[in-house]
Amino acid sequence: MLDKTFDPQDAEARLYKLWEESGAFQAGDPARVEAGAKPYCIVIPPPNVTGSLHMGHALNNTLQDVLIRFERMRGKDVLWQPGLDHAGIATQMIVERQLEGEGNIRRRDMGRDAFIERIWKWKGESGGTIIGQLRRLGASCDWSRERFTLDEGLSKAVLKVFVELYREGLIYRDKRLVNWHPELQTAVSDLEVENIEVKGHFWHFRYPLADGVTYEWPLFDEEGNPAGTETRDYIVVATTRPETMLGDTGVAVNPEDERYKSLIGKFVELPLVGRRIPIVGDEHADPEQGSGAVKITPAHDFNDFEVGKRQGLEQINILNPDGKLNDEVPEPYRGMDRFKARKQVVVDIEALGLLDRIEDKIVMVPHDEKSKLVVIEPYLTDQWYVDAATLAKPAIEAVERGQTVFVPKNWEKTYFEWMRNIQPWCISRQLWWGHRIPAWYGPDGHVFVAYSDEEAAAEAEKHYGKSVELTRDEDVLDTWFSSGLWPFSTLGWPDKTPELARYYKTDVLVTGFDIIFFWVARMMMMGLHFMQEVPFHTVYIHALVRDEKGQKMSKTKGNVIDPLKLIDEYGADALRFTLAAMAAQGRDIKLATSRVEGYRNFGTKLWNAARFCEMNECARVEGFDPAKLSQTVNKWIVGEVARTAAEITEAIEAYRFNDAANAAYKFVWNVFCDWYLEFIKPLLMGDNEEAKAETRATAAWVLDQILLMLHPFMPFVTEELWQRTGEVGPKRETLLVKAAWPLHTGLGDAAADKEMDWVIRFITEIRSVRAEMNVPAGAKIALLIKDASEESLARFERHRDLIMRLARLESAVVTTSVPEGALQLVLDEATLILPLANLIDVAAETARLRKELGKLEDEVKKIDAKLGNAKFLAGAPEQVVEEQRERKADAQAAMAKFNEALKRLAGAA
Repeated sequence: MLDKTFDPQDAEARLYKLWEESGAFQAGDPARVEAGAKPYCIVIPPPNVTGSLHMGHALNNTLQDVLIRFERMRGKDVLWQPGLDHAGIATQMIVERQLEGEGNIRRRDMGRDAFIERIWKWKGESGGTIIGQLRRLGASCDWSRERFTLDEGLSKAVLKVFVELYREGLIYRDKRLVNWHPELQTAVSDLEVENIEVKGHFWHFRYPLADGVTYEWPLFDEEGNPAGTETRDYIVVATTRPETMLGDTGVAVNPEDERYKSLIGKFVELPLVGRRIPIVGDEHADPEQGSGAVKITPAHDFNDFEVGKRQGLEQINILNPDGKLNDEVPEPYRGMDRFKARKQVVVDIEALGLLDRIEDKIVMVPHDEKSKLVVIEPYLTDQWYVDAATLAKPAIEAVERGQTVFVPKNWEKTYFEWMRNIQPWCISRQLWWGHRIPAWYGPDGHVFVAYSDEEAAAEAEKHYGKSVELTRDEDVLDTWFSSGLWPFSTLGWPDKTPELARYYKTDVLVTGFDIIFFWVARMMMMGLHFMQEVPFHTVYIHALVRDEKGQKMSKTKGNVIDPLKLIDEYGADALRFTLAAMAAQGRDIKLATSRVEGYRNFGTKLWNAARFCEMNECARVEGFDPAKLSQTVNKWIVGEVARTAAEITEAIEAYRFNDAANAAYKFVWNVFCDWYLEFIKPLLMGDNEEAKAETRATAAWVLDQILLMLHPFMPFVTEELWQRTGEVGPKRETLLVKAAWPLHTGLGDAAADKEMDWVIRFITEIRSVRAEMNVPAGAKIALLIKDASEESLARFERHRDLIMRLARLESAVVTTSVPEGALQLVLDEATLILPLANLIDVAAETARLRKELGKLEDEVKKIDAKLGNAKFLAGAPEQVVEEQRERKADAQAAMAKFNEALKRLAGAA
């Protein structure tokens, strides 16, 4: 006997252990392979070894698991390849902080080898927590194949890729600007940088013109009319970072700007420094912004770096790695912290009489994405780069040709924009935790890239003609470099393994839009270069999970929803189904705890339906054939099963997870529980033993199909019911996780479908009127039927008892006239008449409905006023505007219902 309720806390760990021990998740099942099963492979976006499950992980892995369980049930040889990323910066930061907490020891005090050993110890004890959390979510990865980006096999792959790309001229060393983290003293990727709005200033400085040069500056009155000119011997420039002016090497003006044309090729004297720097003509300078003149600091601004290259300007780095000013600046500023120097520069410029004005301004400042505290600096330094532009060309062509497609398709535009304008990829990091760059330097700085110390020494001896001492590069590779190889390195490359031959290319990548550039693009480039094949045929880009108001979740806002707490409270199935049901393509998910609670109730509804079947002896029957049924209601329900299974299949194949989940929900809750189980109660309690037996067998068969269709979304409750219902009747041949996906053809009976549809519409129409008219729930009402065809009357008689009970009718008779004060409904050719005068106060009900309608009309007017306000549309966040549109749509839908109800009341008056 089934328990009263399903207990996720008891069942989830037990069932997951059962799946793992049975080998259900393992790829390469010999029976399937020998039977010619097609391979199906997804590589998990490797979470950081430091990470814990957040809502983005929960969505991403739920959708992957839906696909994996679905394809496993469809008989494919499924591999969901799991693994972890070593997360260079995050991991090193954690361990360094631990060391400091233990006694203010720093990594350089320990030495590289001891520090790396300490990180491996931390990884063994505390790293990879998220793997256990993914198990709690129900992720059915092949854990026997778990990989780590620093394991021996992946390290071998990284080494080979670096050396080969270097020898092909696609990896090189160069001095360029990078995002620099002054606290960690390393370059970081764009993904580790978050631009944050802060209150700041534009400081406008006057740079004196050199050599006695002057020019005429146009003046305007308060109304904007020309008011003559004044002679100036300076140019005004503006900056949000005054300290960088100490590294200026030019001033740019637009070559089409009439105000400055005569100055191009002249010089200014850089205040505080005394350096003569040229005035250059460059389109980077916007005549409409500020004064139209821009200070150029090539070593400390990404745009300025490009201007400097075009104009041949000197690059002067004024910062040390720790963010303090170096010896390239005048002596008073040397060793000064960058922010202290900022204040001092402003003071000193003002003392010289060269501070034109200060403008308050909200500015975007790059911060360390994790701490949100450290300001990231554009910094000129020697780093290792990949020639991404060359590698990008075949990756662009592959998407253009449709070898890889994006779902939704609009993300292809984002991919193309990035790839067609791609910059050199900085792959070196000034860390110790990671893949150490296989480069050695000779006494004169000559570089040798090799597979080992021995090979590098041999190359050096050949180069110098003698044995020399080499120094290995201290840096490690960006973690995106190793994860870019993930689809093939995890399968054993560079060795020619059976797994590589069978599962590459993989099938679909499920990921967020924010790493299209950092991960998707790099996997495409690396896969095509080293495997001569795209790494996956489909990239499914899922949306963000926001809070219920549409706000992005953040710790600072206090609106973060912890998926593990939701699993604790409502179970993994409820969370998974919620995320899948809300995962509409191209729309962010607005997640409210109430939605998870609602889908927990859906699981309860399924459980109660199974208990109903059990209590009514609805057990599986050996050899049951759903195509050979006699009862109309049973013919109808098996047809509904076939249609629903096909609908879910089509939706999952098209990555419309919400449509698939909602189709399953609608069938289980509305069709099976609300209608079918109610329809069969008379049969189950009747005297026709043959009809009773058929109905019991049909109900049990339908329940089995429900468990199959729901399993990818709600694996725990469905597996539990599969096990428990399997205790009666024929022995289950397999666990549900390995059972065959429902695929039914030839089921359904047009006449049965038409008849049951008519019954459902009949009952629904009457129930709707009862609700609209506020008829007391317990009151039974009379029904008159007018102008019905013989077929409709025959249907009514066949289902009279059912209709009377479910529509709560006191009587039902055929009539040729309409009594005064009765409400009329049209059902096909028939008119259904409800004399409700004795049950409702028509005047009072009309007044109530008009009052409600008036409130809704007022609400729509207010919303229209907002949506028609250009200022509101320009200033309000997108999610606020969308919320207003949704509120309007809801209000208009409610108004339509009230108007229909008023029409009915008017007919009854």
